[in-house]
Amino acid sequence: MYRMSYVLHTLVLDGLSHLNYRLTRPFSSQFGFAATTFLDGNAMRQNLVYDWPTRIFHWFFSGLFLTGFFIAKTVDVNSPIFNYHSIVGLTVGFLVLLRLIWGFIGTQHARFSGFALNPLDLIKYFQGFYNGQKKRWAGHNPASSWAAVTMLALALGLVVTGYLMTSGPDKETYEDAHEIFANAFIIIVILHVSGITLHSLIFREMIGLSMVDGKKAEVSSDQTIHSSQSVVGFLLIGLLVAFGIHLTNNYNDQTRRLQFFGTVLQLGDAEETVDSNKSSDSENRE
Repeated sequence: MYRMSYVLHTLVLDGLSHLNYRLTRPFSSQFGFAATTFLDGNAMRQNLVYDWPTRIFHWFFSGLFLTGFFIAKTVDVNSPIFNYHSIVGLTVGFLVLLRLIWGFIGTQHARFSGFALNPLDLIKYFQGFYNGQKKRWAGHNPASSWAAVTMLALALGLVVTGYLMTSGPDKETYEDAHEIFANAFIIIVILHVSGITLHSLIFREMIGLSMVDGKKAEVSSDQTIHSSQSVVGFLLIGLLVAFGIHLTNNYNDQTRRLQFFGTVLQLGDAEETVDSNKSSDSENRE
């Protein structure tokens, strides 16, 4: 019994020691390529590549989608709160519209022309996870480029199907497609976050921080941007807030209807709205 305990104790210690060694020794000795430590690599992040509008869009886009998805999956359909997931969805649509515009007139790495969408580049990028051959991308790398384009397309699909569900009588026709878009979006988000995590661990480069301060390391001068476009960033926030206020002010909690630029959107089930109105009228008569 004592011998078995000793063996188990030794195995645990050896395992922890090996894990600590793998995490602390330079990655160059593990994968055969030169890499800096997290601390050194992040200290070198002095080159501005992402402007304010791009970063603001990234975090508002993430936050709004997760908010809408959370409401849709956790709040009862008959609850008044549930209808706000449609308002959030329309705000996402407005945000995507602004991002599409910025994708053509924005700074170098905000433009879609700067995205790495060559399928061969994507294959080589993933191969680098295994062979250690890392290629630096000043802007979006191939994986994040494809993730961004896919999420924008899925978001548009969500907005369009959501609009069609609330603007006409054929809600069921678009409901399945709406849910497919939402679930596909979540899958892409999980893959995107997983890819960022793998990249950070394998290459010892915290690329996620570039969407916080806009900076990366080892970027040539012709790939850096000279202005963060902060004025445009504040304008983007202002437009989003104004759009959200406009939607909220034009939404009727009692009828669950939203006046959306000349179109009436029925955010709640029409039958439930009529029934609730009839019940309130009968109560008032009594």
